[in-house]
Amino acid sequence: MKISAIDTGSNSVRLLLWADGRSLYKKIDTTRLGEGLSETGRLSAAAMERTAAAIERFAEESRRWGADRLYVFATAAARRAENGAEFVRLVKERSGLDLDVISGEEEAAAGLYGALNGKAGGIIDVGGASSEVTVSDGNAIVYAKSLDLGAVRITEMSGGDFAATRALIAERLPLYGKIPQTQMTAIGGTATSIVALEKKLTVYDPRQVHGTVLSAEQVENWAEKLLRMSQEERLALPGMDPRRADILGGGAMLLAMIARYAGVRKLRVSEADNLEGYIALRLREDAI
Repeated sequence: MKISAIDTGSNSVRLLLWADGRSLYKKIDTTRLGEGLSETGRLSAAAMERTAAAIERFAEESRRWGADRLYVFATAAARRAENGAEFVRLVKERSGLDLDVISGEEEAAAGLYGALNGKAGGIIDVGGASSEVTVSDGNAIVYAKSLDLGAVRITEMSGGDFAATRALIAERLPLYGKIPQTQMTAIGGTATSIVALEKKLTVYDPRQVHGTVLSAEQVENWAEKLLRMSQEERLALPGMDPRRADILGGGAMLLAMIARYAGVRKLRVSEADNLEGYIALRLREDAI
């Protein structure tokens, strides 16, 4: 069976082609759907248009590939925006697809299943407009919380200032409450981009990223370094994704501070994430 899944995030749209129980490849288009959302509470017409266009392109590619099923879902930006329903209608008009706007809890569950494949442990997923922490005992989810703060949103709210970023995160972290102690896996573009910088991957290679272990201290050091740099200095770093250069410092600080709040010293980074998890959950629902 061939399945295509499209993840419509606050920062980017991602495509996964999946067949016979394994991921074949992923593609990304950075469209910044959540741009300006923290200030206006609405998705801009330009952001909706370029994001819907990316979904349409990925849907056409999926159909040419011969996908038996085509899933498309959206996360924090679409669910937070006052005009989220307008974006859902635009996607339907452009691509013929019904966009599934999932809750923070559903997003957390998808990330957990994608990264851990049913094993015990936890995930930290720093997205563009929200950040999820989820823990499973191997049988069921025992903790799941989505925080309304992500790499794009915190950069817009703090202006990319080091002290303001730290203060804002510190103020919001207690909303997570008590996080169960467990081994944590980091998923999402913030974590994988820090690995690319750490390994100076001028050509991104998911095989070199997947399974890498980062200490919370390493992530925090990168966060401070990036937040204190100019945009030109960030872009000159070997391994820097230019599409994330302006928001990566805030995302990295968020990841590091969540890890420390959870009492975690080391994070395993996974390339498998909510795309794989969403497919797994949908297949499970269809089988019931």
